[in-house]
Amino acid sequence: MKKVKIVIERSKDFYWAYAENVKGVSGGGNTVAAAKNEVLACIETMKDLGDCPKILKSKYEIVYKFDTQSFLNYYSGIFTKAALERITGINQKQIQHYASGLKKPRPAQAQKIEQALHGLGNELLSIHL
Repeated sequence: MKKVKIVIERSKDFYWAYAENVKGVSGGGNTVAAAKNEVLACIETMKDLGDCPKILKSKYEIVYKFDTQSFLNYYSGIFTKAALERITGINQKQIQHYASGLKKPRPAQAQKIEQALHGLGNELLSIHL
């Protein structure tokens, strides 16, 4: 199954989402949810008009890709800096620098955060209550 890669970025007061690998797919809004909805609406409009890229005419999966700052801000109500420190091994002060945009993580640090989150996700998927 092909993947439509949607990049989500945050500016000062707006979230922007666009397809990294499909021309013309984009959307924005005041929240991540609004930006995602705009992207989905854009895809549906393209399909309705019959003017869509080949990838959208077959089965596809949407994958969201956040820049580190946008991710940390969007999920700040779920992941505290202390919790992120525990699962990533990156100290809270450094995580705050990434969240504020004061510093950008090196690729290895961004990968470390991503791997820790995926590990947590896999662990949570294995839990049955």
